[in-house]
Amino acid sequence: MKERIVKWLLVMGFVFCFPLTDTMSVYALQDTAEQDLSGLKAENGNSEKPVDLRILQQRYPEIFFLQGAADQKRIALTFDDGPDPRFSNDVMDVLKQYNVPATFFVLGSKAVANPEIVKRMQSEGHIIGNHTYAHPNLVEEADLETLEREVNRTEDALNEIIGYRTKLFRPPYGFLYNELVEKLGDMNYYVIAWSVDSLDWQEDPPDVITSKVVDNILPGSIILMHDGAESTGDRTNTILALQQIIPQLQEQGYEFVTVPDLLGIPFEK
Repeated sequence: MKERIVKWLLVMGFVFCFPLTDTMSVYALQDTAEQDLSGLKAENGNSEKPVDLRILQQRYPEIFFLQGAADQKRIALTFDDGPDPRFSNDVMDVLKQYNVPATFFVLGSKAVANPEIVKRMQSEGHIIGNHTYAHPNLVEEADLETLEREVNRTEDALNEIIGYRTKLFRPPYGFLYNELVEKLGDMNYYVIAWSVDSLDWQEDPPDVITSKVVDNILPGSIILMHDGAESTGDRTNTILALQQIIPQLQEQGYEFVTVPDLLGIPFEK
């Protein structure tokens, strides 16, 4: 699925001559403020399409967040797709070395398989959010029941492990449309997107990943990275990049905080 989405984005980026490294979202094209993303419709036959993250933030400012306030040099590191026994502990080792709290958006299926890693996240001061159970493309599914099932199943699994029900949700691929955001609001969730995308899932060299973060950082930034991967994926370069990103930004006077601290929102129901 990820490869198919990337190919579609590359084609659309060529046709419209838009850069695909927009720090707001690797999935969001530079377009007018009222134009939604399209393309999956023809492939899947459904009538829904992902909406640009910036547009969703404008439409749902009380639910949907891209970044924090820009008046202080505070930023938040976030990690998706774990817990992964191959990489998550090494990520946390780097965070511990620099005394940096982070926010982990975990998959319910992986949390059930690796509860000890989730418990370590919690015990070391990190915040845990919901990233669905099995990482579906929620726009492709175009089904509110699928969203509700994926979110509730993960919420229940996490509650068993960490003892609270998270209020933080991040959609797989960053793909949502209006009704999905509204449903998440009804389910008492905040939707957490990002303003700086490391694109680390592309497995670029550590210096490249570092540059994509450090060169685009601003006060209030929410940084997207990954501590988990598919079976053939490798997050070694993410870990090596973190060892550059954190000290460089700390030297620039940035303070790393969790997403709820950055946004001033609660993280549990």
